[in-house]
This record gives sequence, structure tokens and C-alpha cells, in this order.
Amino acid sequence: MHSRPAGPAAAPAPIAFFDALAHGPADRRVAVLRGIGAAGSISQAARAVGVSYKAAWQAVDTLTNLAGTPLVERVVGGAGGGGARLTEAGHALLHAADALAQARAGVLAAVAPGRTDAAVAVSPQAAHAARPAAGLALRTSMRNQWPCVVEALEGDGAVVRVLLRGERLPPEPASSPAHGADADGLRLSARITRESGELLGLRPGNPVLALCKATAVRARALPSRHGAPAAPSDEETSNTWTGRVARVSRGGVQGDEIAAELDAGVRMVGFAPAGSGLRTGRRVVLSVEESAVVLAVVDMG
Repeated sequence: MHSRPAGPAAAPAPIAFFDALAHGPADRRVAVLRGIGAAGSISQAARAVGVSYKAAWQAVDTLTNLAGTPLVERVVGGAGGGGARLTEAGHALLHAADALAQARAGVLAAVAPGRTDAAVAVSPQAAHAARPAAGLALRTSMRNQWPCVVEALEGDGAVVRVLLRGERLPPEPASSPAHGADADGLRLSARITRESGELLGLRPGNPVLALCKATAVRARALPSRHGAPAAPSDEETSNTWTGRVARVSRGGVQGDEIAAELDAGVRMVGFAPAGSGLRTGRRVVLSVEESAVVLAVVDMG
């Protein structure tokens, strides 16, 4: 881990509390840190949280990077043969996490007196809007963001394939679906490491936020009914959607930026090769590799 410098004590590095705790109580990394503080062992902390030893180390490394200062240090020797303990910064981070949890509980109690889960009676439209609104706290350069639900996890190796179903706004009473809309909504999949899945606590039914850079999305014209579309690759098949071009911004080497309204009921931004000839209103195919889809868990109480 990290060794203490010899000679005069160095000034402690400031702790980036916001960066380290921005993901909220849904993040298991803080739970791993708390377990290390309680047990003095990373392996015991991993067992207590329900993640692998490798995932626990990943949690420590990530939190250390986010905080900008060492949070855990090794303990050599002793009756137990050594272990790990929190640094002063590690303890400070946990105190900050506790303070945030108490403040959050107070806000939820104010919204729904006597409750801590804010389970208030709202319309389906308002309930649907509440979850992605929580994602506004996540600042990212990724322009494609979709609230989803985990449908299944596949694979038993180092990489897990996460099957997702995008959430659609429930229709207003007496309204009818838009012409050409896909009744099943957005379906997509992501490939992540098993450790990342453990730390996110992914299970079927979990709400997540799926994100993807616009530059990772490929756009091409949908051939006419008399033409033959190019067969998608194996990686592309699960994350390929059809829609209609809403906006086109002509570019240079990067290509033409395409904003499309998908038949699945969501919007997506991607890029087509320069000179693609795509125009507003043209039918289009968009695709993205599974490894380019990032998952974030937003805690809603």
C-alpha cells in the first residue's frame, strides 16, 4: 500500500470528500472501507460486504484515487500476522459519509414524515421522472444517458454481460403509443468486470443509469425495403436500434453528428462517417459495442 515518508511529517493532503462520496449510499465502496475499519482486514471486510477480495481491493484503490490521499495502510506483523487499518483520512471520510447519511435521512423525513424511504403517493409520470432526476448530480461528458432496470446477468468469468431494459414514461390516460414505437422500450446490454458488478450490487430488478459517449455510437442510413442492410457484427447485434434522424451537424474528420429519436422511445446521439448524406427525417440505424456502455447506480432511498 502506502508507506509513511521518513523525516519530518509531511502536511496531510486535503481530502476530496465530494469526489469520493458523490455516488451516495448505493456505492458499496464506502461499506468496504467501513468494514476494514471494523475488522482490520480487507479479506474480512470483503466477506462482510459480500464481495470478492479482488473487488474489495478495487474499492480501496478507487476511493483512494477519488479522495486524493491514502485511506488504508498495511499493518505488518502482530498476533494476527498483519492486516490493514484506516488512515486518519480514511476515518475522516467515514465521518463525512455518516454526516451525509444523516442529512439525507432528515431530508427524506421532511418529504414523508415518519418515513425514511420517501414513499409518497405520486402519479406514474412523477415517479418515473424522479429516478432520472437523481442522475442530475452525476456530472459526466457522456451525452447518452438512459434510466434502465437490470433484467439479467450472464457469464461466470471475469467479465459479466448485463442485460438491461430501458424505462419508458408511462402513457397518460386515454393516450396511445406513438406511431412506430417499440412497445418493449429500449433494450441494451453492457459488459463489465465481475468486480464492478459486485461493488455496484447489481441484481435483476435493480435500477441503474446506462451511459455512453456519443463518439462510441455508430450511425448509418437504414436501407430501403428494396435494399439489403449490412449484417451487424456479433458484438453489434444486441445494441443495434432503428429510429429517425432528428438533427444533423456536419463535421470534419470526426464525421457527422446525428441526433435520432429511436423507435424504442428514447433519444440517442452518435456519429456517421463524413459525407454520410443523412438528413432530418431519414430512417437510421445506430449501434454501440457492449463494452462502451457504462453503468451507474443512483440511490433513490
